[in-house]
Amino acid sequence: MTKLGYALSSEEHSPNDLVRFAQRAEEVGFEFALISDHYHPWVSAQGQSPFVWSVIGGIAQVTERLELGTGVTCPIMRLHPAIIAQAAATASVMMNGRFFLSVGTGENLNEHILGEHWPPHPVRLEMMEEAVDIMRQLWEGESTTYYGDFFTVEDAQIFTLPNTPPQVMVAGSGSHAIETAGRIGDGLVSLAPKEDTIQEFRAAGGDNKPCYGQIAVCWAESEAEGKEIVSNIWPNSGITGQLNQDLRTVKHFEQAVKMLSPEQRTEHFVCGPDPQKHIEQIYKFIDAGYDHIYIHQIGHNQDGFFRFYQQEILPEFR
Repeated sequence: MTKLGYALSSEEHSPNDLVRFAQRAEEVGFEFALISDHYHPWVSAQGQSPFVWSVIGGIAQVTERLELGTGVTCPIMRLHPAIIAQAAATASVMMNGRFFLSVGTGENLNEHILGEHWPPHPVRLEMMEEAVDIMRQLWEGESTTYYGDFFTVEDAQIFTLPNTPPQVMVAGSGSHAIETAGRIGDGLVSLAPKEDTIQEFRAAGGDNKPCYGQIAVCWAESEAEGKEIVSNIWPNSGITGQLNQDLRTVKHFEQAVKMLSPEQRTEHFVCGPDPQKHIEQIYKFIDAGYDHIYIHQIGHNQDGFFRFYQQEILPEFR
């Protein structure tokens, strides 16, 4: 059975708005949400980037059924995995077990801030795997000492723990990341409706594990208005390949998007008020094998998006 969720975009919205949007998502019928974990937005037009763990505490107080995960947290540089383990445990307690942690290898945009060397992707994958191992050990509640290839933990013990450790979803799109997700993760998070991605994940150990796919849309009064909003607020979607991981600052992303045409900035989005286009995009992910699909509404008109999805889209999938 397919579950539909909502993407809480920390890059675009203030912390109080994110809390309100999570409450509204639950009210209109979304079953889960993922909240992005950034230090910077991609471009300055997005305008926000609150500390995700504070926002999660607020969401815990205004929701009762909504499952919530980070989408996604990089546990290898900006925050030590021992700290993330404590944060995730506390979030799970506050959410009464409705919280899960999603992890990935991160972007230089967020992780460079402490002046550490930005490693190549294969090294970051190894670091992420070690970080997940540390977090799972700490969630057992015992005093933990760990001397790894990348991280050290000495005599650390988490006392505030949920009844069940948080599940760990792993983000991936390339073969090595997908293999890692299948092997060490409790589920997969990815962005493209590619059947090969799901098949690789299943073959690597991901059988019967959830697969989360993100769809980016812009509901608006017209398709043209939606494309204009995307072009102005989320132009970074047109940047592909390694640049997304390696560009270092907001200014670098803004320089890169200047080379993109409006068509290149918006080609991957469903824009406008046609329900069939939104439904067809969701079915692309279902047909590829995803069972959890969450929707990122670009722009500030979240209330219009919620009304539209409550009336026109969600009933199609109940």
